[in-house]
Amino acid sequence: MTTDNSAGVQAGTQASTDANTDTNKDTNKDAKKSGSLKVIYAAIVANLGIAVSKFIVAAITGSAAMLAEGIHSAVDTGNELLLLIGERNSAKPPDAKHPFGYGKELYFWALIVALSVFSLGGGLSIYHGIDALRHPEPLQDPTWNYAVLGVSALFEGYSWNVSRKALNKVKKPGASMWQAVHASKDASVFTVFIEDSAALAGLVIAAAGIGLGQAFDNPYCDPAASVLIGLLLVGAAFTLARETGGLLVGEGIGPDATRRVRAVFENDPAILTVEKLMTMQLGPDDVLLTVAVQFRRGMRIDEVETAIERLEKSVAALYPSIQHIYFESAALRSAMG
Repeated sequence: MTTDNSAGVQAGTQASTDANTDTNKDTNKDAKKSGSLKVIYAAIVANLGIAVSKFIVAAITGSAAMLAEGIHSAVDTGNELLLLIGERNSAKPPDAKHPFGYGKELYFWALIVALSVFSLGGGLSIYHGIDALRHPEPLQDPTWNYAVLGVSALFEGYSWNVSRKALNKVKKPGASMWQAVHASKDASVFTVFIEDSAALAGLVIAAAGIGLGQAFDNPYCDPAASVLIGLLLVGAAFTLARETGGLLVGEGIGPDATRRVRAVFENDPAILTVEKLMTMQLGPDDVLLTVAVQFRRGMRIDEVETAIERLEKSVAALYPSIQHIYFESAALRSAMG
């Protein structure tokens, strides 16, 4: 954890981070990263197997809805591979060009996933559904469709449950899953959760389209389901884009968390006032904090160093993800003036 002050204060605060704290942070970060990778790998295995099955059955039965579902699962498989790229790149250490690291790479690739869901998933499903509505063909035996949809629901349900458990770790008591998605800063986890939620809903729509078409001998129900699946994916894509876009352009830790961090500074005996406090998410477990405070006048340099060290430890205990703290130098000059 670093502090942007005069040379003496900075040297003192740089030495304030002990080895045990660093080890705990690294352990927590590795555990969270392992959980994110588990979510991605579960989704890849599920979607790859499902996509192959859906395409085979769509070719046999001629179902537009099943083809749309196959496209959906194939796109999801590619999307998870993109998230793996984001996870790998975001783990690169800081360098001269990126002094705060590469954490935001994950948000960039998650945004690419959102565009993929919109264009490839939603766009192709809508296009194929409209084309099939213009030239509907009677369905063949739908038995295989129902079998694949049932198996797909099991695989998608497994992947969805893995991402749900990961989200529950950041979910506040009484909060909804949507609120947990919004609160999560791990784009890999909430992207897979949103994709799998859309996939499960798409399976229901596909089954309904095929079933209604067979029940009423109506060739338009199945392609109509394909269009609905496409619209569902477009909605999921917009949701993903909004969540990842906010993180990519500099989203903070949220008003409630900011208030709690501010209280740490306001309640410290060395602080008179807290004028400005800002945070920015640099990655799932990496936050930048800048703060402008007014220290008590007449404090010696060693007292300022002790106060900053105490504040750093208090903030780290409250939010371990806050790994960079920068104090405004004007506030320090007023303390020692």
